[in-house]
Amino acid sequence: MKTRPLIPAIISGKCPRCRQGKMFKKPVYQITSFTEMHDRCPHCNLLFEVEPSFFYGSMYVGYGISIATIIAGVVGINLFVDNPPLWLYITVTVSSIILMIPINFRYGRIIYLYIFGLVKYDKNL
Repeated sequence: MKTRPLIPAIISGKCPRCRQGKMFKKPVYQITSFTEMHDRCPHCNLLFEVEPSFFYGSMYVGYGISIATIIAGVVGINLFVDNPPLWLYITVTVSSIILMIPINFRYGRIIYLYIFGLVKYDKNL
């Protein structure tokens, strides 16, 4: 069977067991429904929510993504603006966090399931 690489599977939001089925029902840019997630993998039938309230822990991963976003914004400001004012830091930080909400939500869940879901990749699926 063909082996599917890990990183492209994470980036595209695929199931950790088969790396083929999509975890989310709708695209990330559909703002009203970016949170809709399949209960089971459409390809291998893996139950995504390992236990009740499993994805509460993904908020910690999302927090890390938010911190990385803030650091990238601050570094970007310092690289491109000489002596930046405080309002610029605040505007860039708040707007980038708001714009990243859908991506933060999804990748928090995807990364959390890959790390803590205890699901092994099965290349035969």
